[in-house]
Amino acid sequence: MKEMGLIKKRVLMLWLFGITMQLVFHGGCSEKTPFRRGLSQNNSQEPPLSNYVVKLNNGSNDKLVVDNGIISVTLSNPEGYVTGISYNGIDNILELENGEHDRGYFDLVWNEPGKSSYFQRIHGTKFSIITAKENLVEVSFLRTWDSPLNGTNIPINIDIRYIFRGGDSGFYPYVIFDRPKGMPKMEVDQIRFVYRLQRSSFNYMAIDDKKQRRMPTRRDRQMGQILAYPEAVLLTNTSNPQIRGEVDDKYQYSLENKDNKLHGWISADSHSPVGFWMITPSNEFRNCGPNKLDLTSHVGPITLSMFVSTHYAGKEVTMSFEEGEAYKKVFGPIFIYLNSAKTKDSSLSLWSDAVNQLSKEVKSWPYDFPRSKDYVQPNARGKVLGRLLIQDRYIKGGRFQNAKNAYIGLALPGNAGSWQRESKGYQFWTRTDRKGHFTIKNIIPGVYNLYAWIPGFIGDYKYNTTITIKKGEVLNLYKLIYKPPRNGPTLWEIGVPDRSATEFFVPDPYPTLMNKLYNDQPKEKFRQYGLWDRYVDLYPNNDLVYTIGVNKFNKDWFFAHVTRNIGNNTYKPTTWQIIFEHQHDLFKGNYTLQLALASAKDSELQVRFNDPNINPPQFTTGQIGGDNSIARHGMHGLYWLYSIDVPSHHFVKGKNIIYLTQSRATSPFQGVMYDYIRLERPHN
Repeated sequence: MKEMGLIKKRVLMLWLFGITMQLVFHGGCSEKTPFRRGLSQNNSQEPPLSNYVVKLNNGSNDKLVVDNGIISVTLSNPEGYVTGISYNGIDNILELENGEHDRGYFDLVWNEPGKSSYFQRIHGTKFSIITAKENLVEVSFLRTWDSPLNGTNIPINIDIRYIFRGGDSGFYPYVIFDRPKGMPKMEVDQIRFVYRLQRSSFNYMAIDDKKQRRMPTRRDRQMGQILAYPEAVLLTNTSNPQIRGEVDDKYQYSLENKDNKLHGWISADSHSPVGFWMITPSNEFRNCGPNKLDLTSHVGPITLSMFVSTHYAGKEVTMSFEEGEAYKKVFGPIFIYLNSAKTKDSSLSLWSDAVNQLSKEVKSWPYDFPRSKDYVQPNARGKVLGRLLIQDRYIKGGRFQNAKNAYIGLALPGNAGSWQRESKGYQFWTRTDRKGHFTIKNIIPGVYNLYAWIPGFIGDYKYNTTITIKKGEVLNLYKLIYKPPRNGPTLWEIGVPDRSATEFFVPDPYPTLMNKLYNDQPKEKFRQYGLWDRYVDLYPNNDLVYTIGVNKFNKDWFFAHVTRNIGNNTYKPTTWQIIFEHQHDLFKGNYTLQLALASAKDSELQVRFNDPNINPPQFTTGQIGGDNSIARHGMHGLYWLYSIDVPSHHFVKGKNIIYLTQSRATSPFQGVMYDYIRLERPHN
């Protein structure tokens, strides 16, 4: 008992010593500002051992150190670069061979309209303390734009913030964009946080329960052979012989926003392994909705937090600002989480622990601790609920169906489907239950449209009026009815309307160009490199011909309508045929070809009916697409839907052929991916 009393006294003495720690700043704030750890929330007289004092030290003019007892983070002052992270006895888990501006930072890609893009790393010019409470510290690194910087510096005021809390095994970065009226016009293509970890330690990457593996090193890539584009490298000379002969490409690890919540690295060979994790508890501040594909972690070792990008979409999703346009938005907070294991053999348990931490962060969203006046607190947010039903007069006699598992959400006002090209505003999405019920929570007050799309049905739903969300409001929309595009009964269909080409035939990769991670994951086969070239192997002389009622789309419909490689870096257009029998007399009026595309890259899809040589074609999309999904191992980019009227005289009783020509052919990556094709006869 005496020993227990002595331990308690020592703990109390250490705690009292901690709360007397003071922050000394030079030019940042008063030297008398105290930082103390108060009593625990359960009001016990002795603080739990898990409570830590958040201490700040600005002993040098250009460094700021924040220590909460678990991690210690060093930031450059006033730039706001994360130059060091100390954890679990490691002085710095970031790569020391990199310059201090090249370890943990915030950057973006922007341009003046019509001009080349800048890759700009943002650094603050003014440091300030936002909050200095007993167990919460928030600091700011503000960079303010000035007109003499026009043309060389992005015309947005950018405030990079970091939040530290006692007891957290990590910290919370976020960013505030502020464009007052009067700034010049410009475009933003990419916004992100980047962390570069120790190359000698972090060798095991995980982005979900199955996509995790021991990774090649940066040197392995440097010693390898660059393939069709710089991101793809054949590993020909590796430190680990088990990965020699594989392909590494950062785009093989892309995820949709809705799934891109947790990824990171483990120092798997350490006797005391450490995990570094990027946790994103909400997608509200990301661009283009829940299905937008983007980067995660990749060789470096590098961990990214992508807020905005044109990946898998192209320039049409850029954030475009007009001359003088005002704008404000908060990106984040995200959570940088660190964990550790006691033994090398338990290193993979760090992923499971990170998954548990993600669950905690999601349950805590929206956070109540950020102190920016532009961040909307939980009690000021709204909620929308209702039920979505489907009515298709050619399915179940037109009776209402439950819109189960539909994606439904709020985004800035626009046309139906505009949310997938929208990058400036907040978006709030959920999924309906089996009966179509939905609740969209934590909505920031503002003016929105309600949008939806339903797997199994083509087209986009849009609620007929704009919705204004007020502070704390709960809005019940009751029953909503979606009538998908339909002009007549179905004659035949190819594929599944799910905005993806996943259900179509994906060939085996070349044995010499594989990523072994996906060898035992058949549903992920599309992530393998070089699949576009397999088209010529499978169709060496003639293009794809698909006969309705004979062929199966999962075996006979190639996943991407690509160009034909004829050698010497020369390519030519390809024409696919759909053959079908019209067994009865033709119906008078217009047939409808519902043509849904899951992806397009610098393409023009021309459609002809029973005459492959007619010019101009009966239908053309015109030049569309910039998503580059074929090269970047994605099974979709942006969604395109065309409802094509086909006068009955274009068809005949008996055998008919629809010709689909992708007419642009200067590279192997041009082409389209089909989502779904349906031919409807005229309505009686």
